[in-house]
This record gives sequence, C-alpha cells and structure tokens, in this order.
Amino acid sequence: MEAMAASGAIEITAIAETSEALRTEAARIEPRAAVLDSLDALLEVELDGVVIATPSALHADQAVAALERGLAVFCQKPLGRNAAETRRVIDAARSADRLLGVDLSYRFITGVQRIRELNLAGELGDIYAVDLTFHNAYGPDKPWFYDARLSGGGCVIDLGIHLVDLALWTLQFPRLRNVTSRLFAQGRPLARDTGEVEDYAMARLDLETGAAVQLACSWKLPAGCDAVISAAFYGTRGGAAIRNVGGSFYDFVAERFIGTRREILSDIVEPWGPRAAVNWAEQLARGGRYSPDVEDLLAVAESLDCIYGNSRLPI
Repeated sequence: MEAMAASGAIEITAIAETSEALRTEAARIEPRAAVLDSLDALLEVELDGVVIATPSALHADQAVAALERGLAVFCQKPLGRNAAETRRVIDAARSADRLLGVDLSYRFITGVQRIRELNLAGELGDIYAVDLTFHNAYGPDKPWFYDARLSGGGCVIDLGIHLVDLALWTLQFPRLRNVTSRLFAQGRPLARDTGEVEDYAMARLDLETGAAVQLACSWKLPAGCDAVISAAFYGTRGGAAIRNVGGSFYDFVAERFIGTRREILSDIVEPWGPRAAVNWAEQLARGGRYSPDVEDLLAVAESLDCIYGNSRLPI
C-alpha cells in the first residue's frame, strides 16, 4: 500500500480492515482515506480498483464481487485456493473487461527477468532441467495458514507457487505432461482429508517440451539460515540461476553458466517486493483493462492442483 501510494499512479481513497491495529497503520500511510470495516462498505464507495490482501479462502469471492461491480482487482497470491476458484475469477475479469493482477512478485526481480530474456533469445539452447527450491526456517505467524480449508494448502501454495510461476513464465508456459509429488507434515507423509497442511514437499513436473522441473519447498526446515531460495535453468547451450544471498528473503544474485565458467547477470540490492502492485497501479492509471495474459495464472493453479493430487493433468 505504501509503495503504491508513493508511485503517484493512484490515490488511496478508502480502506476496509477489521483489525484496529492495521486500521491505525493504514491510516498512517494515507490519513485522508475513509476507513471502513467490510468489503461491502468498500464497494459502495466510488472507486476504480480494489486491492485484496485477506486470507486465501476469501480471495476468489471478494475478487469476483469487486469485478462484477466493474472494479479492477489486484489480489495477493493465490488468486484462488485451486484451479476452479482461479478460473472463476479470471472469467469474471474477462466478462467485466477489468484489469486483474496477482502478487506473483518474483517475476519483477531483475535477475529473474534477465534469465527469462536469455531463454527467449535462445542463448541457453533447449532447456531440459529446472531445479526450484524455497526453504523457509519459519512458518507463517497466522493460524489460518495451517487450516487447508482456509489456505488451500501449506508450503506449496504459500512458497512453491512463486517458483512454479517463475519457471512456467520463464519457459513461456508449456503444457504439463506428468506430475509426481510427496508431501509431508512434521516429518510424516501427509494424511489426506484431515485439514492438515504440508510443511515439506517434493514434486516433479514433466513438460511437453521434454523438460523436467524439480521443486522442493518447506516451512520450518532446519536449513541453517532464514531461507534457501533458488531457481536454476539448464539448457543445451548453458545454464542460468538465481539464488538468495546469505539466507536473505530479499537479496538475490543471478548468474549465467557456460561450462565451468560463470558470469554475473545481476547482483543489485533492489526493492522488488512491491513492483507487481505498482505495475498494476500504473496500468490502471493508463486505463488498462482485461489482458489475456492473466489466463496463464490458470496453468500455475492447475500445476499446484496436480502436486496436491486434487486434479488430473489439464487436457
């Protein structure tokens, strides 16, 4: 919210928040905004767009309600707890012809963008292997994250979603051919239909291009640092990878690999976290409306459904 206000692209006119502490903090950022206690009250205000930052179980219904009122929507990830909810929101955005964005912010790291540019230019050759890792020494601090009915899942939908999106976006969203996975909770194989969520997951996604994508992600892993985050792409003409530095959640270095040599693609310290939100705000200010590009989010949601074993592969 602070970054969007600072961008100058939009004016924050109303805030809906049930927490008194968060209402106070939001009012500090924009004292002139009306502070309300529900989405229904917010939708009665004359607005151009709405930002949704609520528990995951609310995202789809709230996004659809705003879109059907003719408002653009920027939503925290995930857009829906599964592919069906995600599709419902995308369909509503298409029908309303309104701008829809989701906070998949890792696309906006400079190093990630440079790796994607290398792939699009063919400089890595045919990519045949992708290794994705996101281990977090901590778990979320809000109880709803640990209830599958509210969150949609555990570390996969919380952390893995970023890297699945990053990989598919870099590779231009090839179709899935096969998915295998193993999910654990507190060191035990995850029992289905108990409401428990995974805190460790391993998965392999086989793509129509022949590439294999391997994913490992976790909460509360004794990794020896706050976080281990990386995405490596290996092709017939070389490789490239991005990894976090010193256990940081925010600082990354991206490198290109040529045989035994490596070269830095990006090692700048940058405030990339709010860029997805600011990008949406700037598009909205320019009159942006529905873009078919948002339909790629459905491929990410379908991939996660397959990892959770809740869906067949998309046809």
